[in-house]
Amino acid sequence: MPIATVNPASGETVRTYQAMGEEEIERRLQLAEATFRTYRTTTFEERARLLHRAADLLEADRDEIGRVITTEMGKPVTQARAEAAKCAKAMRWYADHAAELLADEEPAEADVKDSGGSRALVRYRPLGPVLAVMPWNFPLWQVVRFAAPALMAGNVGLLKHASNVPGTALYLEGLFHRAGFTEGCFQTLLIGSAAVDDILRDERVKAATLTGSEPAGRAVAATAGEMIKKTVLELGGSDPFIVMPSADIDRAAEVAVTARTQNAGQSCIAAKRFIVHADVFDAFTERFVAGMKALRVGDPMEEDTQVGPLSSERGVEDLVELVEDAVRGGATVLCGGERPDGPGWFYPPTVLAGIDREMRIHREETFGPVATLYRVADLDEAVLIANDTDFGLSSNVWTRDEAEVDRFVRDLEAGGVYVNGMTASHPAFPFGGVKRSGYGRELSGHGIREFCNITTVWHGA
Repeated sequence: MPIATVNPASGETVRTYQAMGEEEIERRLQLAEATFRTYRTTTFEERARLLHRAADLLEADRDEIGRVITTEMGKPVTQARAEAAKCAKAMRWYADHAAELLADEEPAEADVKDSGGSRALVRYRPLGPVLAVMPWNFPLWQVVRFAAPALMAGNVGLLKHASNVPGTALYLEGLFHRAGFTEGCFQTLLIGSAAVDDILRDERVKAATLTGSEPAGRAVAATAGEMIKKTVLELGGSDPFIVMPSADIDRAAEVAVTARTQNAGQSCIAAKRFIVHADVFDAFTERFVAGMKALRVGDPMEEDTQVGPLSSERGVEDLVELVEDAVRGGATVLCGGERPDGPGWFYPPTVLAGIDREMRIHREETFGPVATLYRVADLDEAVLIANDTDFGLSSNVWTRDEAEVDRFVRDLEAGGVYVNGMTASHPAFPFGGVKRSGYGRELSGHGIREFCNITTVWHGA
């Protein structure tokens, strides 16, 4: 895949970029290693000052970078600006909390004495250069939620971004440099996917994090396993959105529309499978379908656009195949379902009912504004369908019954359970999944400690 900015709203190539050669990659690896030796000795206060400066610059740039994001991957410009603001918030959160999250920990005095020592502590030390392989769908946020904690922990970053968002990738490198970080603290590598394996095998690279597809995660995990390097993987999702009889149906349907179509549905944590109790199925479906039909689809640069194009023609073709397979299998199209004529990679908000286990759309992730509806008789059936997937990223539950909440929290196989609200990432809460959605956690204290050397320091009596 060429490294290029291609406008999804028109299909036109805006700019192409030359991939870095071996000499430039080597220069940047050397720079990362050399920079780490000194950056690791900086204080939390110094790092926080730089990260606060980066947040201020990003916030000031949000209109400009918002237009870049929209041009590169099609997100409505209002959502792109909101993404920039969210990144600035996360930078400030880690700048303000990293020292506390990575403070030395002292074991219980009784345990120290039992060990035969006079004192002991646990210290979190940085690992070194971390390779980040990031996707296009949230081209700022996916990077910042790795970079902010990594930099605050004393690591340095090497970014291999998706090949269709090179302008955003280069902006990020420039942002951290403008903020005062030494050049080697954060570097963008304009490279294709084929170059990742050699870089990950390089001894100077100490760990890797990847957000993306399951095949990409398998490849990175395999190489990292061979090289015995730490990895964090956030892969696909097919999140359930469960609605029980006690729920606020009007609110659940309203949020369901946003949960399915934010970023044109191109989100791992977007709600994708809507599992609704039979007692409220018809009421929820009526409101949900009406909300999906009412969405404004169009030019993502227009302020009132709610759903823009998908990021690529391949993405549209994948959706078409999944919908057509479901219809052949007996699914009913309640709205949408037809690719529009004209330029750009658009697909309408679509709702399908009558889904069964034999359809591809039941098993595969739908990365676009297509929702599937399931009618269930009770909580047990809801849990059964919710867990009938290889993925386990997050989940949404709508009920006012605390006993039902307890059951869902106990039984849903996911990295998150969001009750009476849609899944959303926040710097204070751990984020990640189970099963084929990956392993490890981003964000919160758990995320910043993923790329630390957790060191025991023990003193004899």
